[in-house]
Parts: sequence; structure tokens; C-alpha cells
Amino acid sequence: MAIHTFPHEQFDALLAANAEYSKNFKYSDLTGNAIKGLAIVTCMDSRINPLSVVGMRSGDAKILRNAGARVTEDVIRTLVLATYLLNVDRILVMPHTDCAMARGDEADIHALIEEKHGVDTRSLEFRTTRDQSAALAEDVDRIRAYPLLRDGVTVAGAIYDVTTGTILPVDC
Repeated sequence: MAIHTFPHEQFDALLAANAEYSKNFKYSDLTGNAIKGLAIVTCMDSRINPLSVVGMRSGDAKILRNAGARVTEDVIRTLVLATYLLNVDRILVMPHTDCAMARGDEADIHALIEEKHGVDTRSLEFRTTRDQSAALAEDVDRIRAYPLLRDGVTVAGAIYDVTTGTILPVDC
């Protein structure tokens, strides 16, 4: 494996910001446990600050993010660990409005990437959906039905509205 020099030019502003942050670091007393017993599965969209939208702060919850807030094998693996070892007893699956993964289908996303960048991504499954509520219900059911998830864990689904900041509970 080749070792590459750290790309300072692209990351120096982040390192400088971190140097300021670490001067007043106040979270060294936290453990890896979710203090409030919550895990949130949400989208990678930068408009979402998962802890803030539920009135929590660092250390309170586990946050799992990916494109579209979909429940993948890696999300399931992480939730199993979190429910047994990290104090998680509630899971909220929370996709959001105006999500690119809910505006098109797989073929549209692959075509867009190929058109803009000349890369064929058809070997990947992006897990797009045109029916976000149905996909949410499917993902919540997938977690609930997973045989290795700790007994007694409560799983719910909601859609976060990026224009109002409101969490809209979904019966599923």
C-alpha cells in the first residue's frame, strides 16, 4: 500500500479550526455510550443537524448517516453494536424532504453522474425511492425484524422537513 503525504493545502483550514476548537474542548468526560439511549439514522444532507433537531447535544445519541437515510447492511451492523454495547434502546429512522435520493430513480442518478463526470456507477445501488414514506416503512420494518437486534428496542420513523425544521412522525 502506497503512503501518501497528507494534503495540507486542502485541509489546513480545517486543522486550524480544530486547533481553536481543541483549546476549549469540553467533551473529554464523555464515554462512547449514547447518554439518552437514542440512535438516529438520517441522511448525509448538510442541512440536517441531527442532535439539534431533537434537542440533544454531543454524547446524547448515536448518529448514522448515508445518502437517503436508508437502512443498509452497515447500518444494521452498527445498530446491533449500539443496542448491545452503547446504551441504545430507541432508534429513529429520519429521512428528509427535498432529498435527491427521493426525486429520481437509480437510472436517473447513474445517468447524471455519467453525464457530468463520465463515470459508469451502475455497479452501485444508491437505494433511491419515489415513495419516501413506503421506503421509510420498509426500512423501519427491516430493523424491527432483524433477529440480532437487542430485544426491547423501540424503532420509529419520521421525515424531517428541511424548510421548517419540523419532524413529521410516520405510522409504520
